[in-house]
Amino acid sequence: MSDFLKYEQEGHIVTLTMNEPERRNPLTGNTAVPEFLAAVDRIQDDRSVRAVVITGSGAAFSSGGNVRDMGRHASGEVPGMEIRQDYRRGIQRLPLALFNLEVPLIAAVNGPAIGAGLDLTCMCDIRIASEQARFAESFVKLGIIPGDGGAWLLPRIVGLSRAAELTFTGRMIDARQALEWNLVSRVVPAGELLPTAYGIAQAIAANPPHAVRLAKRLLREGMHTRLDTLLEMSAAFQVLSHQTEDHREAVSAFVEKRSPSFEG
Repeated sequence: MSDFLKYEQEGHIVTLTMNEPERRNPLTGNTAVPEFLAAVDRIQDDRSVRAVVITGSGAAFSSGGNVRDMGRHASGEVPGMEIRQDYRRGIQRLPLALFNLEVPLIAAVNGPAIGAGLDLTCMCDIRIASEQARFAESFVKLGIIPGDGGAWLLPRIVGLSRAAELTFTGRMIDARQALEWNLVSRVVPAGELLPTAYGIAQAIAANPPHAVRLAKRLLREGMHTRLDTLLEMSAAFQVLSHQTEDHREAVSAFVEKRSPSFEG
């Protein structure tokens, strides 16, 4: 990685830290998107990675889009089709890459997650919030709409009515309300945020990696497919699972009443 995203690996767990704290870790107007894409490719190619934690440095998780950079689009000097391509070749590549990543993603939300920053958390599988976390789907405040997939992601997490309230008002909610609305699964003191996220990552990494990856794929497919189609996929994935060494190890360890050792 280079300027924006810090890539660290310890054992089977990768931590991706957005590292532009002086600008509150924006996702546009910098190298954030290509660096995230490069990190995804690296993780996909590294079979030793079993879980990923995404967090931000400084006081914010992510401020989302760089408002100063939006002035280029607001000026009228940039043709509409060029703006469209900027989105398609830029920020819109991020939800596709993260959503399709086989390895589970945990968002450790250390501070405000605003606009595309909130949507970034929604691209993850699990969201853990510090008590200092704040969330806002704030695009409407700037006279724009969620251009990065938030209108698809957010309703599937908090429900259509709450997603509509957040989107149409642009208002900010705190970590406790985010927990009540199922936007996050836990709220912890700031000093416990990363240890909590790593604890979940370690619990994931302790399981057979093929089973975790296939289970994630089924959960993702279940968001938009029919039950009968999902059952067919489940049957095929189960065949693959039954024929792995890790499955045989799990059964043997259960019968022998010992702790299993999964090699992936």
